[in-house]
Amino acid sequence: MFVCSCFGVTEEQVRSHADAGACTPRQIASACKAGTDCGGCVRRIQALLGRGACPRRQLADQGRPPLATELPEAA
Repeated sequence: MFVCSCFGVTEEQVRSHADAGACTPRQIASACKAGTDCGGCVRRIQALLGRGACPRRQLADQGRPPLATELPEAA
């Protein structure tokens, strides 16, 4: 079923991006443009993402940086 009619993005594609680490509608938009035109699909994307397991969100909730690698300190 299509989630985003503007860009032809399906539920399966949104779930695939979520499995790859996209935890927010903004990250989904960066991956496939869904939600960036009319915005009518943003709530559906939010529902698909739910509050499921997201490694980056879990790290952030623990107060740890959500990035896999540490950023170098400025000189």
